[in-house]
Amino acid sequence: MNKAFEFIIRNNGLTLESNYPFKGIDDTCKIREETNNVAKITGYENVPTNSESALLKAVANQPESVAIDDSGSDFQLYSSGVFTGEYETELDNGVTVVGLRESFGWNLRALKAHDEMRHLRILAGIDLPIGGTGRSDSIGLYFAKIGIGTPPYNYYVQVDTGSDIMWVNCIACQECPRRGYHGLELTLYNPRDSLTGKLILCGQSFCKDFNGGSVPGCFGNNTCNYKQVYGDGSYSRGSFVEDVVQYDQVSGDLETKSANESVIFGCGASQSGDLISSDEAFDGILGFGKSNSSMLSQLASSGKVKNMFAHCLDGVNGGGIFAIGSVVQPKVNMTPLVPNQPHYNVNMMAVEVGYQFLNLSVDVFMNGENNGVIIDSGTTLAYLPEVIYGPLMKKILSWQPDLKLRTVRDEYTCFKYSGSVDDGFPQVTFHFKNSLSLRVRPHEYLFPYEDLFCIGWQNSGNQSRDKWNLTLFGDLVLSNKLVVYDLENQAIGWTEYNCSSSIELKDEITGSVRLVGAHSLSSGSSLTPQMALTFLLLVALLHNYLFNW
Repeated sequence: MNKAFEFIIRNNGLTLESNYPFKGIDDTCKIREETNNVAKITGYENVPTNSESALLKAVANQPESVAIDDSGSDFQLYSSGVFTGEYETELDNGVTVVGLRESFGWNLRALKAHDEMRHLRILAGIDLPIGGTGRSDSIGLYFAKIGIGTPPYNYYVQVDTGSDIMWVNCIACQECPRRGYHGLELTLYNPRDSLTGKLILCGQSFCKDFNGGSVPGCFGNNTCNYKQVYGDGSYSRGSFVEDVVQYDQVSGDLETKSANESVIFGCGASQSGDLISSDEAFDGILGFGKSNSSMLSQLASSGKVKNMFAHCLDGVNGGGIFAIGSVVQPKVNMTPLVPNQPHYNVNMMAVEVGYQFLNLSVDVFMNGENNGVIIDSGTTLAYLPEVIYGPLMKKILSWQPDLKLRTVRDEYTCFKYSGSVDDGFPQVTFHFKNSLSLRVRPHEYLFPYEDLFCIGWQNSGNQSRDKWNLTLFGDLVLSNKLVVYDLENQAIGWTEYNCSSSIELKDEITGSVRLVGAHSLSSGSSLTPQMALTFLLLVALLHNYLFNW
């Protein structure tokens, strides 16, 4: 297809078919320098290979050309509908994809593609994921607004507990879009425009710590570069810089004031994949992972904040709470994190369906290198290994033995049901160490699709070619719960909560307690409450730092 596009550019376009009819015979191409060329292009881009989700996003903006092999008899006899026959790989023809039916069914496919790409990154040990979603029936992304530089410019960054470093797109990025998720106006960071911006050099300790030691070719006054390659082939590449980051500091009950602190982050010169997709693009990523390179760890190591944070994702109204500090109210029971794991892993002890425990051994909750359950706000659904998924589904469906099950999009188990799902199906409760439990009600794990209900639990063993069998909880179970991450004591906990209300944070020095309320950022009329699942970043600083501004 690329050669065809290059010919169109050189030929200053294409004429009408009526001027040059298709004959269907072997012949030489008669290149005509027509003056009535009606179709012209100035450039083209390739959609990532083997990515149906990427094609879905691309065709939403304009028609897409697809190379095919039409020599097979199955294709030659094809007339309409979805082609499911045998096909060859000697590409000899081109067709145009002009659109896809816009329905919830396509959202299901994009949703699973989002999760599968996310899991590739987790399994590859890469700590630059795409942000999270809040509803099992739509693709939405959580983001925060922060200021960077002197004078500060505003940047919209995805917030994710699985990401470590913070990075934003920089002025050198040629392919970075200027508008992103739901029409957000994006800004490219330029360290030269900031009075406080400076490059991080290879000789500095941050560069050595991030790379686990010295890097060949990186020494002295050379800039400290990074390149993160994801499991799906996309990447973020650039160099580290240090600049002042502006954020909202808790100053009273439901009150904030502007504060700032110098932070080292990535200046992205080149991105690929979903990182530059106009449907999911933001200015960058704000990681709240466990490594020392995260913004939270940098602030904590300097004594500016406690190394703990909390989020409450409102899956009904959008928005929610995201705060750094010690949560006083509501009270949250905690369970220890599994040590020596790159993600937030916890040990699950039992699964209860209705009021009956599944007959499972403790061994089924330990999955090789990914011990325990991964808590990940960057994933939409909830994934269970076959040894848990099978008995769980059997027990749930036993409550309605007369259901006629249907498989939608080859992976979702769905059915018709006219009653109240909360009355007709059991709640599912997961039990963890220290008597911590996670309850998921039927209306949370069952979501509507056309005139059906579909089950949000997914079999992780069926999700990839290598049949990864991990247990991973995304926003299907995390939404509408206050989740507290205490890295000071290596523990995590949660409680059911109204995420449109407020929480109380404690100043560790003075003991004073402040209210922090929910927020929902807006980028204008294009954002709806259901899709604009966002938070305002709020920081409760220690007393001796609070009054030094």
